[in-house]
Amino acid sequence: MSRFYLGVTAIFGFLAVALGAFGAHILAASLSPRMMEVWEKAVNYQMFHTIAIGLIAVFALHSPGKFLKYAARLFTAGTLLFSGSLYFLVVTGFSKLGMITPLGGVAFLSGWIMLFVHAMKFTRKN
Repeated sequence: MSRFYLGVTAIFGFLAVALGAFGAHILAASLSPRMMEVWEKAVNYQMFHTIAIGLIAVFALHSPGKFLKYAARLFTAGTLLFSGSLYFLVVTGFSKLGMITPLGGVAFLSGWIMLFVHAMKFTRKN
């Protein structure tokens, strides 16, 4: 699990930096301020959850558990759904895909709950 999610961390982290730079240097001239905010929100949420996935991969080396795996899966799905749908919205203007964005938010929230559950279980053992 750790190796896979460290790989996901590397890919998502690279993409967050690249997409952030793309937005700032390429898209900024052609986007409205509102769409630039949406792009930045996608990049920020991607980076926050990329860091969380990386930490989970490291935690799993010391205290593996199914709830950590669920958290990593949910953060990965949340990044793809939330940030991915926002990137797509900004680039294409296709707003109907925006219905997917809240599913990504729910995945993020669920991932944080799974991380909390793991923490409560792990701290009881130690």
